[in-house]
Amino acid sequence: MDYPALERAARRHATAELTRHAVSELDRIVTGHRALHAVRHPLGFVCLPVLRDGDDGVCVHVFGTPEAEHDGSVPQVHCHSWDLTSTVLYGQLDNRRVHIDDDSGDPTHRVFEVHSDPSGVDELRPTERLVRCRPGARQTSTRGQSYALPAGAFHTSVVPDGRPTATLVLGRTLPGRVDLSLGSLSAPGHRMVRRTCDVTQTARIARAALRRIHEPEP
Repeated sequence: MDYPALERAARRHATAELTRHAVSELDRIVTGHRALHAVRHPLGFVCLPVLRDGDDGVCVHVFGTPEAEHDGSVPQVHCHSWDLTSTVLYGQLDNRRVHIDDDSGDPTHRVFEVHSDPSGVDELRPTERLVRCRPGARQTSTRGQSYALPAGAFHTSVVPDGRPTATLVLGRTLPGRVDLSLGSLSAPGHRMVRRTCDVTQTARIARAALRRIHEPEP
């Protein structure tokens, strides 16, 4: 998989080309030509990491599968240390930007740093930064549509009614950035472990995603 080519396709809004790349990678997983383990993300989706190349990464995120369970203790509002471009392969995703006020005299949340270890452990560390958050504009994306988020933009993503949805996500990490999330003012730091799926489960997830990509939207 060629990240620069995908990035150029995303800039042209060539969603059909992006979808073809996703289908090719999913098909390699299903046929056993690619050994890959899907990761259960605590925000309620399964991540298939199809490319890791330095600061660049490409994933297929699959929502609405039995393996995708949201951990209710995980804050929904977060921001990435990487620029994100996401293309919906099927289904629907609502993405809402969140405005952060640092100078509020009446803060509602504490900012946590998220430090991820390659072993799959995420450590959420509370900071001294207290903020007030306000909901911003909501963007709804459906099959064949893309949206972009710069690093550092606080947001929350929701799949309406838990409907099956998958996205192709491109990310480029920026130097000096760290992933952040919002938690309650009194919440302590804690750790989370991202569980992996075995090869059979991963192939089943990829097969179901392929089937839905080829089906017409209801």
